[in-house]
Amino acid sequence: MNWQDEGFLLSKRKFRENANIINVFTNTFGKVSGIVYGGNSRKIRNYLQISNKIFIFYNSKNENKLGYFKTELVEAISPRYFNDKKRTTALLSITAILNILLPESQPYKNIYSSLGNLINNFYNNKWIISYINWELNLIKELGFDTDLTKFKKNDLKNDQILNLEIDGIKYQIPSFLINDDNESISNNSIKKALNFTRSMMLNKFFLPNNLVFPKSRVLLENYFN
Repeated sequence: MNWQDEGFLLSKRKFRENANIINVFTNTFGKVSGIVYGGNSRKIRNYLQISNKIFIFYNSKNENKLGYFKTELVEAISPRYFNDKKRTTALLSITAILNILLPESQPYKNIYSSLGNLINNFYNNKWIISYINWELNLIKELGFDTDLTKFKKNDLKNDQILNLEIDGIKYQIPSFLINDDNESISNNSIKKALNFTRSMMLNKFFLPNNLVFPKSRVLLENYFN
């Protein structure tokens, strides 16, 4: 089996002396695992960074065995934010969540497209709002639509926190997620929004499947105290 595609690097781990096993989230083939020989060489190691976009050539003689990747750099994303702890942590959170939740070899074109849009919005001062909305969209694409529009009201105050029930569980949800008002949002509201999406992911995906929630995502939330 041979194909080629581009995708975002979700994870990597050392394999033997000079190789890596990596997971890549591709547009056409979804999350795919493969071996990169020479992955610890200086040339490849420099761009084989988590969240970077790479082009891969995939080869496998047996669909039931791990295949092989040849890789090329498409876009160096992670180096842009080496001096920005919040954005770097967000990238690690994104890739960790996708690596855990996405099944192998199943395309999710909407999630792939939304991920590209999110990374493009990392230049924006309100990137964290885009991140939160991306998590809400991810939850929806994986089968659980929070449908916050049903709670929309004209008299909601800016930065108001509402106690609302979704699927029998009560959550604290900031008003900006409901009324789509992104002006003058406090760190407290951002933290409440991150807490809400984290709780949703825990209740819908992680806890029922005994999955470990990424530490990078918890760390991201703690930046907004």
